[in-house]
Amino acid sequence: MPFAQDIYYAHSPRASGSEGTPPLVLIHGAGGSHLHWPRELRRLSITDVSALDLPGHGKSEGVGRQSVAAYAECLLEWMRDAWVQRPVLVGHSMGGAIALQAALDVPSALSGLVLISSGARLRVAEAILQGTMSEETMAQAIQVIVEWSYSAGSARALRELSARSLRETRATVLHNDFVACDRFDVMARLREILLPVLVVCGSEDRLTPEKYARYLAGHLPDADSLNRAGTMAQAILFLRSQLGQGQPAASHQEERVVPEAIRSALLEKYLTLAHAFGVLYGATRVR
Repeated sequence: MPFAQDIYYAHSPRASGSEGTPPLVLIHGAGGSHLHWPRELRRLSITDVSALDLPGHGKSEGVGRQSVAAYAECLLEWMRDAWVQRPVLVGHSMGGAIALQAALDVPSALSGLVLISSGARLRVAEAILQGTMSEETMAQAIQVIVEWSYSAGSARALRELSARSLRETRATVLHNDFVACDRFDVMARLREILLPVLVVCGSEDRLTPEKYARYLAGHLPDADSLNRAGTMAQAILFLRSQLGQGQPAASHQEERVVPEAIRSALLEKYLTLAHAFGVLYGATRVR
């Protein structure tokens, strides 16, 4: 099993003949693990894909962190130790916050970002913050998290799987993750990020509502000039419009899993654009 900096990661190499796209690093959300990402995304053939277990999560040892900045520092140390060069960071929820922080800390180490159900500020409901503080109220807090994470039409088995995964996470780690999210705020610094960024959200997301995604997409800099150059500084995808008739609108967790064919095609296009961005602007553009 691959480890670097005591962080476990599942690695899938690119297929032969698919050179030219930056690697992908998948960063899960609060209380998650690398298994929260669908297999189809973890095994994209168009590039190298690494899916992490953050410290204290999944198969990674140690303790979780109490701030997004601390997690971002761990991520960057892992990248150096694992020789992952200029990846596109794909972050879900808290993972998106970690990706944003890493882009602010060391932009020259990255090729771009994909932010799924995330935001420049991640306020957490008091019911979740208080509920995850003790074992006595943990079950009720997990019930709230799962209820707010999925749309009304989502499968019961999916909800039960999510609840089981949260119960398997150490209580202190889960609580500290939500504290880290609640304290995260880079709204005033978004214009410092000159990397290409793709923003993905669901129309029924109650934990990170649509306005979070619109704020991200609306405050990333130089969109017009970069688009004229044929690259992508920012884009936003609302999964409601991509779902077929009779399908539930996507919520906080479901953006990671539906619909996979669309997600894979979208990422393939994004990786090509991210590579073009690097060729056009190089390290001087993303310092």
